[in-house]
Amino acid sequence: MILAFDTYYFDGKAKTVCLEFEEWNESKNFKIHTEIIDNIEEYVPGEFYKRELPCIISLLNKIDLTNIEAIIVDGFVYLDDEKKYGLGGRLYEKLNNRIPIIGVAKTNFAAIEKNKRALKRGDSKKPLYITSIGIELDDAFEKVESMAGEFRFPTLLKELDRLTKEL
Repeated sequence: MILAFDTYYFDGKAKTVCLEFEEWNESKNFKIHTEIIDNIEEYVPGEFYKRELPCIISLLNKIDLTNIEAIIVDGFVYLDDEKKYGLGGRLYEKLNNRIPIIGVAKTNFAAIEKNKRALKRGDSKKPLYITSIGIELDDAFEKVESMAGEFRFPTLLKELDRLTKEL
């Protein structure tokens, strides 16, 4: 089982959605988990995890984690080449280093150079940035590269983004 998370913020609330699917190249068969919570932390640059991590953990507590191959998050695992944890690294730590985390970020983060790979999909000139923990970066890259869809964003990650913004 693979889980992919995204969170959308509105009116002091956060809507977190998780897509659960079996195969990396899946495009249609998935289960949706969702939750809206109040009293969200304010955004602090460099400390995004303080805002998003509680939302992901709250929803994860409602999901059976027995057979999870990996979790995809919208963001970075590391924030620099000294492996300072970003959202993905902190999630990995919260899960007792048991479930591999793959970060798929839409925008580059200049402080990290070694521990990320740029993935260009479809005809897009703009890459996605892949980081990982608990799984080799090349393996994580190949898994995201193999995801269904002919555009920059894999089909399921595009659907995830759409679902989070649907109120």
